[in-house]
Amino acid sequence: MCWVTILIVAGLCGGSLGQYNEEEDLAWLQYYMRQSRVASYNYMPYYEDESPPYVYSYPAAPDTEPEPGPEPQQAPSWQCPQECDCPPNFSSAMYCDTRNLRYLPFVPSRMKYVYFQNNLITAIQEGAFDNATELEWLALHNNQISSDKMGKRVFGKLKNLERLYMNNNNLTKLPSPLPRSLRELHLSYNQISKVPSNALEGLENLTALYLSHNFIFEMGASLKGLKSLILADLSYNHLRKVPDGLPMSLEQLYLEYNYINAIPDDYFQVSPRLLYVRMSHNSLTNQGLSSNTFNSSSILELDLSYNRLQKIPRVNTNLENLYLQGNQINEFSISSFCSVVDVMNYSRLQVLRLDGNEIKRNAVPPDAPLCLRRATVIEI
Repeated sequence: MCWVTILIVAGLCGGSLGQYNEEEDLAWLQYYMRQSRVASYNYMPYYEDESPPYVYSYPAAPDTEPEPGPEPQQAPSWQCPQECDCPPNFSSAMYCDTRNLRYLPFVPSRMKYVYFQNNLITAIQEGAFDNATELEWLALHNNQISSDKMGKRVFGKLKNLERLYMNNNNLTKLPSPLPRSLRELHLSYNQISKVPSNALEGLENLTALYLSHNFIFEMGASLKGLKSLILADLSYNHLRKVPDGLPMSLEQLYLEYNYINAIPDDYFQVSPRLLYVRMSHNSLTNQGLSSNTFNSSSILELDLSYNRLQKIPRVNTNLENLYLQGNQINEFSISSFCSVVDVMNYSRLQVLRLDGNEIKRNAVPPDAPLCLRRATVIEI
């Protein structure tokens, strides 16, 4: 096989990020998804200045048995606000979305799933949810809620809240305090500029944190105590350094479109389950990296495209997908992939993109086919 042939990738196993929603099969959620006007929360990165000939690979959602839906009950009409819809066969769900509401209606105590998205709500008064302490899902995205018009403890009594959607609002800081029961927190597309180190304190059940498309310039060690965190999306912010102290549980880290220029030595070693790292469109240089920064045996996909790298950083032989296009790389160093090249030692790399660099095709060393024998896509 002439492995140096330039290939155009038709597709690399599309998939979803799997947001760990065990209740996706419930009928009320299907109804909600049909009614919602916003795009799916699945994270699908793309580059605005190119039409890439490849598709990222994503971890498949685990197979889970669907949980039983709520028992059909007849709900008296007086227990549902007139502005909303409370389906009688799903009495624990209340749909108030896309109705030009400027305020939060009363939430009956029996409600577990409440949807206020796509309205004109600007404020959340203190005690707004004190009557509905059994809430598990609360959708407030695509409104005009600002931090200075939120009660200080509006979520304080929601001891069962698992998913909070407040993306696409006018928040300038994280809501606080947040229930310890939270599993997903969606705060993308706001105006948050700083995440204090204690802002997420106590959220030991949080598995997914979405803070993309804000103005965050500082994270501190706010992720460190999140013992269950699997996905952290901090892309499209103003970060100049990586967050301190990644959780051991982390599997997916998205930091693209920031201003990061360096990564501490052994930064990723504290997260032995880390699989996907995306840091494209930053300011990374080889001077800001140690020789073992990305030599983590767990990472399967690494995106360092559109940075300022001049050399291929050393990566672990277990890495499967490496994106380095749009840098300033001028040499093909086989030692970046294989410290020893022989029949028994080789890289598991399948996709390698080096296009848009200063490297020449004839610069490929002769022992590259032996080291990169698993590669099916190599673009130079």
